[in-house]
Amino acid sequence: MWQILTNNWGSFLTGFWNTILCSIIALIFSLILGVVFALLEVAPPKFGRVIAKIYIEVFRNIPLLVIVMIFYLIVPRYIVKLSGFQAGTIGLTLYTSAFIAETVRSGINSIGEGQMEGALSNGMTYTQAMRYVILPQAMKIVIPPLGNQFVNLVKNSSVLAFVAGFDLMYQAQLIAFSTFRTIDTYIIVGLFYLILTMPLSYYMRHLEKKMAK
Repeated sequence: MWQILTNNWGSFLTGFWNTILCSIIALIFSLILGVVFALLEVAPPKFGRVIAKIYIEVFRNIPLLVIVMIFYLIVPRYIVKLSGFQAGTIGLTLYTSAFIAETVRSGINSIGEGQMEGALSNGMTYTQAMRYVILPQAMKIVIPPLGNQFVNLVKNSSVLAFVAGFDLMYQAQLIAFSTFRTIDTYIIVGLFYLILTMPLSYYMRHLEKKMAK
C-alpha cells in the first residue's frame, strides 16, 4: 500500500489540494447563501419567502450529481464555459447551501417571538434585531448540525470525480486503473479524507462547547 502512495505521491497531493480548495470555496459560499436564504425565508415580505422556499426545495430535492452535471454539461453549452472543478464546486455550493438554509431557519424559529418583539419595542429595526439579537442566539443552536453539514460537504466533494475535477477521488480512479491496486488505492484515499474531516469535526465540537459557556 505504501508503495502505491510513494509512487503516486504527486497525484495524491494534487487531488488532496483540489479537494481542500473545493471544500473551502464551497463551505464559505454555501454558508453565505444559506444564511441569506434562511433570512429571506423568515422575513416579512412574502415575495422573499417564496423565492427562498423555491430555491431551498429545488436544490434539496435534486441529487447532487444531477446538479453538478447540469453545470458541467448544460451551462457550458448555452451560457458560459466551466471546467469540471468549477462545475463541481458550484453544484456542491448550491446543494449544501439549501441544507444550511433550512438548518439556520430552524435555529431562528427556535428563538422565542418575545425576543424580536422586545428588540423592536426598544427601537431597533427588524434588520438590527435580526443581526444583533436573533442571529447570534440562533447560530449557537445550529452549530452542531452545521458541523455535520460541513463534514458532509467535504465528503460530497468526491462528486468532482465524475466531471474530471482532479480531486482525490478522480486521482484515485486513475491510479487504481493504472496499477490494478484498487483496494490499496481507496484505503489511502480514505485516510486522506480522514485527515480533512476529523480536525473539522473536533473543531466544531470545540466551538460548540466554547459558545455554550
